Amino acid sequence: MLLARVEGNIVATRKHPSFEGWRFVICQPIGADGRPEGTPQIAIDAHGAGMHQQVVISSDGAAARKAVGMEKSPARWLVIGVVDESEPGVRV
Repeated sequence: MLLARVEGNIVATRKHPSFEGWRFVICQPIGADGRPEGTPQIAIDAHGAGMHQQVVISSDGAAARKAVGMEKSPARWLVIGVVDESEPGVRV
């Protein structure tokens, strides 16, 4: 799991059939101080996270494939929660 910030949306006119109806967001992993850490990831978002909101993302591909309902899906990253508030110094 990673703490991340939503930095944009992905729009695709052609995509894997398992992605039909799903929203994709660009998530920039961040540290507890809010600074970027690592490479942005594209994640499936079933929670409706807004731009610049903090989210928790997971790279559990099995959970992502289960969410989209297709065992052979290339899904990997998944938004598993939207952060309402956080305590200083607490890491995900």
